[in-house]
Amino acid sequence: MGEAAATAQHRTAAYAGEGSAQALVRLAAWLSPAFPVGAFAYSGGLEQAIRSGAIRNTEGLQDWLSAMIGHGQSWNDAVLLAEAYRCVADQEKLTALSELAEAMSGGRERHLEVMSLGEAFLAAAAAWPHPALEALAGRAAYPVAVGAVAGVHRTGLQAAIAAYLQAQVATLTSVAIRCSLIGQRHAVALLAALEPLSLAQAARAADSRLDDLGTATLLADMASLAHETLQPRLFRS
Repeated sequence: MGEAAATAQHRTAAYAGEGSAQALVRLAAWLSPAFPVGAFAYSGGLEQAIRSGAIRNTEGLQDWLSAMIGHGQSWNDAVLLAEAYRCVADQEKLTALSELAEAMSGGRERHLEVMSLGEAFLAAAAAWPHPALEALAGRAAYPVAVGAVAGVHRTGLQAAIAAYLQAQVATLTSVAIRCSLIGQRHAVALLAALEPLSLAQAARAADSRLDDLGTATLLADMASLAHETLQPRLFRS
């Protein structure tokens, strides 16, 4: 392969381009259940909430997920992802953001979840290399890792956030299935029902700044902490 052809191929590999079919395919790959990050092993405290009776049916699960997307950890994740997307070219800012995201991981299991997923994501995403990601040294909280990779490949910020939020819903409905709370049809119905909220929050987060970080989901935070002593259990968080 000639030098010009090799350069063109590298450029294609590095940049998907906002709104392109390639960007869509990459987001679908990176946030697919098949992408090897191990998200299936974590519940974000949802297992505890189901076991304690805080969530008893499909309606309760939808309320829980809506709260997480609108006012909980998923919202914070969206803000952190957006900031990582924007500052990925500034290594100092990206490193500081990674440290902030890790510090915001309340509780031992939450820290384990976001950091393990982030490290696994960066390792798998190395198949789409970019030198700007070297600032993370292979270690970052999950939303920062996703935002940085999406940012260097120019997938489109709002699309990346929306895909991330919808992937979280898919992961948590899978948790509910394995906890025997709902069936697959209910899970699909929840994906459809929460799609407008995910899209609205993606649009909101795309214009956010770090001052917009904050949650109001105390019961979810308490469930995450209580899960640390839950026995027996299916999930690591």
